[in-house]
Amino acid sequence: MTTRAYLLVETAVGKTRDVANTLRSLEHIESVDVVTGPYDIITVVTGADMTVVGNVVTDNIHTVDGVVRTVTCVAVGS
Repeated sequence: MTTRAYLLVETAVGKTRDVANTLRSLEHIESVDVVTGPYDIITVVTGADMTVVGNVVTDNIHTVDGVVRTVTCVAVGS
C-alpha cells in the first residue's frame, strides 16, 4: 500500500515560484500547488512506505533553497 502525505511548505520571500518548480522536478512528488494562506505551497508526496516519504521530505525537500519550514500531514485513510 502506498503512503501519501500532504506537505505544507513555507518559503522565503520571493522564493515561492523557484521552490515550486524545483519540487515539481523531484521523484515521489505527485502534485505541487502554490496557495494563499499561512503556507505558500501544498505538495503531495507518495512512496512505498513512511521511510520513503520521510526520506523525500528530509533529504530532498528540506534542502531546497528557499524552503523555510514544512508541516507533513500523513493521510490515514479515505
